[in-house]
Parts: sequence; structure tokens; C-alpha cells
Amino acid sequence: MVGDMTYANQYRTTGGRGVPCFSCSFPDAPLRESYQPRWDGWGRFMESLTSRIPMMVIEGNHEIEPQGHGGAVTFASYLARFAVPSEESGSNSKFYYSFNAGGIHFIMLGAYVDYNQTGAQYSWLQKDLRKVDRRVTPWVVAAWHPPWYNSYSSHYQEFECMRQSMEGLLYQHGVDIVFSGHVHAYERMNRVFNYALDPCGPVYITIGDGGNIEKIDIDHADDPGKCPGPSDNHPEFGAVCHLNFTSGPAKGMFCWDRQPEWSAFRESSFGHGILEVVNSTYALWTWHRNQDAYGEDSVGDQIYIVRQPDKCSLQQTTTTSASSDNTCPSEGKCASPMSNSSRSGAPKVIRSGGYLLWNASVVIWMVLFSFVFRGDACSHS
Repeated sequence: MVGDMTYANQYRTTGGRGVPCFSCSFPDAPLRESYQPRWDGWGRFMESLTSRIPMMVIEGNHEIEPQGHGGAVTFASYLARFAVPSEESGSNSKFYYSFNAGGIHFIMLGAYVDYNQTGAQYSWLQKDLRKVDRRVTPWVVAAWHPPWYNSYSSHYQEFECMRQSMEGLLYQHGVDIVFSGHVHAYERMNRVFNYALDPCGPVYITIGDGGNIEKIDIDHADDPGKCPGPSDNHPEFGAVCHLNFTSGPAKGMFCWDRQPEWSAFRESSFGHGILEVVNSTYALWTWHRNQDAYGEDSVGDQIYIVRQPDKCSLQQTTTTSASSDNTCPSEGKCASPMSNSSRSGAPKVIRSGGYLLWNASVVIWMVLFSFVFRGDACSHS
């Protein structure tokens, strides 16, 4: 679960809703503080799920919950209520850690603690990525709360500093998929690195559409009159690194004038996604709208994500052109590493021919994902 579990910070200690921001022009209005019964209620609500299915969490901005004089105490509820394998993964911090599940190495990063290249989190990430054994966990999936790639007006370029600090390291070590929330909508990116299409970059997915007490985000930064100003969207932690694009169709501009080429699919609907890892090469990502009747043919977005370790060498320093030579693991056309999704006639994952190695579930930002690692469902060298 990638942050923003309860929105308890939007309530006063007496239980009523506070004003919507800490810097409003109503100095006498009671500010949001934190209401712990909201946390307790959320825990009871989730108990039937979490008592049977493991769940890992990472902090979001609504977990900051500044308390005490001057807001000196932060993340008290998050730190007290969740147990994560921080010591086991060598980080010794609940704000960032990693774990293995089946054939996937998961990396959970903290956007609201130091992410600079001279800091402890970056140093830990370097060591963690170096230790990944792709023979055991061929897939590497990272998650943190605010997205780096985002074409919505909300939170546009908000965590550009974090991207500039850490993106190169993830790219060099061949991270496959990145999940984020924060933006209350759905968006899937084409493979991208440093705002340029790159067949060896990760697939970034914003899955912040699981539901909230605020609203769904509908405005895009490329819509007429919806481009935020450089002084907007300041992060709740860290510096501001807003930039104008230096190349491509948006050269010299802060926002694109159309959907960016790195944005493959976006929609302002509440929903949930399922990532099915078929084998060491293929994973099927499917996004469903909540309002649609659930079924294999009622998908909002679906695409095969293809690993190409032979074409995208680990710890790479230059962009490599790549295309998959493997056979698609199902009937129909397999989506290429750079292609948009097929919203109709999408390929179906093979349900036979392999054997189940691992089955677990992970909740990411109020969205349930089912991660399945199967044996090879088709023969390939």
C-alpha cells in the first residue's frame, strides 16, 4: 500500500473535520491534527483481508501527521502501527526497505525523508540493488507515494527533485515496474527515462484511483488553461526542482500542449489493478474501473510488460535500442515494450500449461493487486 491509508490527518483530535490546509487564511479555525480512532477503524475494516494476506506499506503525505510544538513529531501513527522488514533488508528504517515475494524483489522508497545522493536512503538503495539476484528474483518492482511521471495538473512535477536524484540509479539496475499513488486518477507510462522514450526504462504506473475522501483528479496539465505555474505544487518534503523541457515536442515549455508521448494511457476513474507475473520474461498488467462489471473482457487498460535482459544490460549507462524476440505467452498479439495498451481484444493470460509457484497479494494505495508467479507457460530458450 503506497501511502494515504486513512486520511486521519484531516480530522481534529476531537473527531471533527479540520480546515483543508495548514496555511489557510482563517487563523482561528481549528487545524487538522490527527484522530486516532480513524486509524483504529481502518484497521478493523482491513482485518479480514490482512489477517489472511500479507500487506506491506510505505508512507504517504497523509501519514506525516505533524504533532507537538511546531509539528516536531511526525509519522507517529505510521511508525507505531506497521511492522515492515526494514532490519531484514538492511535499511533499519521503516521509511524505506525491500523484500522478496516469489520471483519479485520489491523496493519500497520514502519520498518524505532524505532522498539525496549523499543520504542514508540513497546509500542503502545502492547496496540493495547490487544484491539482487535476478536468477532468483528476475523482476524488480519499486513503489513510493508521489509519481515522478505525471501528466495531471495535480502534483505536476511535485517530486522532480527526487526523480533527478534517484532515477539514474533505478535505470542502471534495470528496475522493471514502478507503482505510485498521490494523484487521484489512473495513468500508465510508456517505458521512459529522463522524459525520453527508452525501451530499457521502467514502466511507471500511477494507481492513485482506489478511492479517497477528497475527489478524483480530472484536469491534465496539457489541457488549455490547466498547466500549473512553476510556483504551484510544492512538495511537503524536500526542495522544488521544477523544470522546462529541453528537448522534444515540449522543448522550452513547462507543460506539454497535448498528452505527453511518455504517457500511454490515462483515465479519471476509480479502479484497481492486477499484476500477474507469468514467468521471468512476461507480466500481464490489467486495470479495471470500479464501475465496470468484473470479467476478463471488461478491462480498462491491459498490456504485457516484457523483460529484455539480453537487450537491456544491467547497470547500463547508455540507451539501448531493444525489441523482444520471445514468443508472446498467449494467443493474440503481445504488446511491445513501447506500445499503448489494447483496450479491446487484449491478450488473455494462459491459465494452463504451467504450475503455480507462488500466490500472494499486495495492497498498493488502497488498491488490491494480486501478484502471481507461475512456471513457464510456454517453451522458450
